[in-house]
Amino acid sequence: MKVKRSLTVLVLIIALAVVMSSCKKDDDPIPAPVITLLELGLENSHIGYVGDEFHIEAEVVAEGKIDKIEIEMHPEEGEGEEIHVEFTEFAGLKNLTFHEHIEIPDDAVPGEYHFHFVVTDMEGNQSSAEDEVTIAEPVE
Repeated sequence: MKVKRSLTVLVLIIALAVVMSSCKKDDDPIPAPVITLLELGLENSHIGYVGDEFHIEAEVVAEGKIDKIEIEMHPEEGEGEEIHVEFTEFAGLKNLTFHEHIEIPDDAVPGEYHFHFVVTDMEGNQSSAEDEVTIAEPVE
């Protein structure tokens, strides 16, 4: 009888240990997205032209899955409007080779601009990559 009771207690302890370890919640935070800018402007020239498209290529890895990608370009100094474009069509992806062209308005002021590539994942994590670009008058 004593052996049977000891065996029952041992089985209960093992079962409880298995249940507790399998139900343990994963407390490791999901890392923020990783962005690698590959090309800005045609042939990575970092130059865009008023009234034309600006080429952007980047690698994105988001363990928390992409929610949105935002592109912002604002003048370093002086006059000019901020260019802002948001992409939501990549939502749910973990890995992405982003290759898009954004329109530079006809009324954009030529000059030096600060470029921001911002990725927000579905966990609320956010990362950005920045660089300097030039918006120039069209070459004829």
